[in-house]
Amino acid sequence: MSVTIYHNPDCGTSRNTLAMIRSTGLEPTVIEYLKTPPDRDEIMRLVRAMGVPLVQVMRRKGTPFEALGLGADAVSDEALLDAIAAHPVLLNRPIVETPRGVLLCRPSERVFELLDGPPPEFFVKEDGERVAIAGPPGDAR
Repeated sequence: MSVTIYHNPDCGTSRNTLAMIRSTGLEPTVIEYLKTPPDRDEIMRLVRAMGVPLVQVMRRKGTPFEALGLGADAVSDEALLDAIAAHPVLLNRPIVETPRGVLLCRPSERVFELLDGPPPEFFVKEDGERVAIAGPPGDAR
């Protein structure tokens, strides 16, 4: 199974998501999007695959989102894309793509929705938090 993660190694959620992918035996294509930002077409392709408005995959905390006035109702996707191009940190992470779909994996355990095979019963995040992973609907775990 091919897996691509748009990753920020400074983000705990992104690191946990990457570790969860690797825990299944998969080695994803890792795109450090702050070093190699996706272009406008790639961003819109991912957002359309997620089925959400572009503004929903934008990071607000620790970014110039508010200072740039990006939360206003009348801000177009073109203006949002311009802002992301100028400030890639505005793109929230981690975004994961597999043949099963594309998700913003917040919380990180959402990644298991995109992976083949049964998820583990639990995963221990890097901060020591043990999270139970729900199986697919109807799974009587």
